[in-house]
Amino acid sequence: MASLFSFRQTYRYLQRQAHEQPSIFYAVVIGFIGPVMLVTVPPVRKALGYKNPEVIPTSYPGECLCDSAASSNAGRAAVPNRPRRPVQGYDDE
Repeated sequence: MASLFSFRQTYRYLQRQAHEQPSIFYAVVIGFIGPVMLVTVPPVRKALGYKNPEVIPTSYPGECLCDSAASSNAGRAAVPNRPRRPVQGYDDE
């Protein structure tokens, strides 16, 4: 019976806070919902068939500049070794 009485007081306190200080009350509610969503949203998205988009490239596609995998340039792409083509079709000259 004591736990029911405690729950009733807590519920009344939350009602009072929601009425008297709604911005603080709802900020706390949203703060508690955040971690719950962190755990529940990814499995739900996966169940609904959502697929992650492709990773956006961060370098120019080309040959690697490095001689070995231990080099500081490992994984970086090279700029093509050819003359630059002039831009055509833009009449801004």
